[in-house]
Amino acid sequence: MTDRTQLRLFRGGPGAAPATAVVVAEAFDAGRLTQARQLAGLTKAAVAEQVGVSGAAVSQWESQTSPPRPDHLVRLAEVLDVPIEFFAGGRPFARLDSAAAHFRSLRSTRVCQRAKAVAFVEQVWELTYALEKRVQFPPVDLPGFLPDDTDRLPDTPAAAARSLRLHWGLGTGPIPHLVRTMERHGIVATMVSFADADTATVNAFSTSRMPRPLIVLTPDRSDDVYWHRFTAAHELGHLVLHRDAAPGDAQQEREADAFAAEFLTPAGQIHDQLPSRFDIKVLEQLGREWGVSLKSLVYRCRELGTISDASARRAYQRLNHLYELEIIAPQPVTNYPGEVPSLLAKAFELAESTGSTTMADLARELRWKIPRLRLLLGQTDQRPVLRLV
Repeated sequence: MTDRTQLRLFRGGPGAAPATAVVVAEAFDAGRLTQARQLAGLTKAAVAEQVGVSGAAVSQWESQTSPPRPDHLVRLAEVLDVPIEFFAGGRPFARLDSAAAHFRSLRSTRVCQRAKAVAFVEQVWELTYALEKRVQFPPVDLPGFLPDDTDRLPDTPAAAARSLRLHWGLGTGPIPHLVRTMERHGIVATMVSFADADTATVNAFSTSRMPRPLIVLTPDRSDDVYWHRFTAAHELGHLVLHRDAAPGDAQQEREADAFAAEFLTPAGQIHDQLPSRFDIKVLEQLGREWGVSLKSLVYRCRELGTISDASARRAYQRLNHLYELEIIAPQPVTNYPGEVPSLLAKAFELAESTGSTTMADLARELRWKIPRLRLLLGQTDQRPVLRLV
């Protein structure tokens, strides 16, 4: 647990005095430099160039071979846009390897983007940990997730989806608020532009290697609530089916898709409702009722045998044409509050309302800048920027 005396000692912020840099240099944590560099999307060579040192020096700093000098720490804080206190140890730090996260589009996600995403997850855990000291979160209710949990879901995707529905008491009908449902069962979810322009290429990912299961949904890919819901269910499938498996296997992606399809549209209930030919009106009605896309329903028709492969191909072609003409328009996730993650934001609001913390106090404890904290809480400023010319 973080020592408040230590927090007072490290209080300095932007333009910190040299004395603060000396103290931080003595308590330097190499892992924090790596995390900050990855969040900034910079290589060691790029950091070295901006700080004015050799690439070997940055490597030595991150390997703990030799700590940076106080003046180098001041420059690192400027380059990586963090308070100088960020580089000091003495607070909880859950390190996560990029090989422990399931990426929705692993092949198209570059190594540096995965590193940035993983560093982001580490910070989400830190924020969760800090808030859980003040607010009681919903307990993790995911069979087999906790080490002492002897409950296990079936290994096959469809059976696991049906069992989880039963375990969560969801019945067999449509799930109206999928993301909120996951949060109610102790899963932490986020949906923020954590990597600026790179966020769009990261897509979604999840990990079960933290004390709480965590799912990251990116707003750049969430302009369609139906795609968004399927992605969330896909990542839930990874948490259920692949807790101990190494990510990146194509078969795992297919299994997560199969889990999502059964979880959102159980075969026993949807089969008799599916049309035996491409009928846009019927599909649109089913899509609204079950909260899934028309394309996923066409896939479900083919999968459950109500239409042939040839009919499915023709249906996809017609749908693509309708999308191109914007006759079928995507539905933004922001219009569906139950699909926007809110657990962390509500936890902070409750902690703040009871006097447990303030934005400034929490940022100081985490040693982040306040804009960074607001970002992770989902409190980004959506107002247009006024530029005088």
